[in-house]
Amino acid sequence: MPLLKAECNIKLSQDAKNDYIKQASNLTSDLLGKSESYVMCSIEDDKSMCFAASLEPAAYIEFKSIGLPEDKTEDLARAMCELTKRQLGIPVDRIYIEFSNAQRHMWGWNNRTF
Repeated sequence: MPLLKAECNIKLSQDAKNDYIKQASNLTSDLLGKSESYVMCSIEDDKSMCFAASLEPAAYIEFKSIGLPEDKTEDLARAMCELTKRQLGIPVDRIYIEFSNAQRHMWGWNNRTF
């Protein structure tokens, strides 16, 4: 049920993308205390993106989960920014993260909703 979707304006190798989403999946599971078997992560690279009137490396991350605790968003932001900086080389001040707390009846999986 947790979903992390990242977009960035840099070109990445397939290995770099795979490494990033695997680490993001593990980090998401750890920070939320949810089974990694429900975590989905994706990354789209080489997007046209301007941030702060600059085309320098930047990223946008969507982070959605059922029951996302508001008191954990700061820890999640820090962890995801650090991961993105370490893995992709994007400075933390050029990363936006949007958090969403999904309602169970608005999230589907396996022929049903949660």
